[in-house]
Amino acid sequence: MPRTSSASSKAPNNGSEPAWSIPSLREPRYSQSLERGLAILGCFTPKRPVLGIADIAAGLGMSRSTTHRYVITLVALGYLEQGASRKYRLGLRVTDLGMSALNSTGLREHAHPYLEELRQRTSYTTNLGVLDGTDVLYVDRVRSFRPDQRPIDLDLHTGSRVPDYCTAIGKLLLATLPEPEQRELIAGMKLTRHGPDTITSKKALREELEEIAVARFAASNQEFAADLLAIAAPVRNEAREVIAAIDLVAHSATITIEELLDALGPHLISTADQISARLGYRRDDETT
Repeated sequence: MPRTSSASSKAPNNGSEPAWSIPSLREPRYSQSLERGLAILGCFTPKRPVLGIADIAAGLGMSRSTTHRYVITLVALGYLEQGASRKYRLGLRVTDLGMSALNSTGLREHAHPYLEELRQRTSYTTNLGVLDGTDVLYVDRVRSFRPDQRPIDLDLHTGSRVPDYCTAIGKLLLATLPEPEQRELIAGMKLTRHGPDTITSKKALREELEEIAVARFAASNQEFAADLLAIAAPVRNEAREVIAAIDLVAHSATITIEELLDALGPHLISTADQISARLGYRRDDETT
C-alpha cells in the first residue's frame, strides 16, 4: 500500500528509512479514523513486515493508546495478525484486497485459461507473478497433477510471496527494471541461501540480470530449493512494458534444466505471448 505524505507529524529516523506520515486533508467529509487505519496498514513494508505498537505510534506521531485501539480493531477485522512476540504483521484480508485489485485489472482473468492449457500441455506447475519490492507475488498458480511434483510445490498458493533474486520469475522481472531502480533494490537485498545454487553475491546477480535482459528469458536451477528447476518468460501490456512473468516449475528427478529449456521453453514463451496479446501487446511484425 503506498505511503501517504504531507507536512504533518513525522517521526525522526536515522536516515535509512523514509519517515511515515499522516496527510493533513481537511475536506468536510474526510474520515480521520479511516485515514489513521489505512496509515497503520501502510507502515508495514517488505523491509519492515513486523511492527510493535511503539513502532507504529512513533512512526505516525500518534499516542500509544490511540494506536493500540486502532490496531486491535484491525486485528478483529483480519487486516492485522498478532504474533507470539506481541508484535503485528499484515493479515490475510490485506492479501484478499490486493488480489481483488489485481483481478480488477484483468491480468489474472486473462491469464488463467492459458496457464491451465500450459499445465495440461507440459504436466508441470505454472505460475503468474508480479514484482513487489524484493518479492514476487503469485497472482495465479496452477499446480501440476504429477505426484512426483508435490515435494517441490512447497505448499505455495495464489497470494504467496517468494524472493525475487533466487526465482526465475523474480530474476526476469528484476532484469527488466530501469537500472537505477534495479540498483536500489539490489543494494537493499540480503542474499540468503535458499537452495544449493542460490546466488549470494550481488556482483554475480547483477551479471546474470544483464544476461537475462538480453535473452528476455530466465532460468533457476536449484536456487530457490533443492531439486526445483524453473524457467520464466515475460508478460507485456499494450505499452510494451513487462508487467508480469509466467514460469514452469519442475522436479529435477523428472527433467534436466537443459530439457526444460529446449523442450518446454517454446511452449512457455508461446503462452506468455498469448497472455500479452490479450492485454493488447503487439509484436513488431504485427504492427507494420
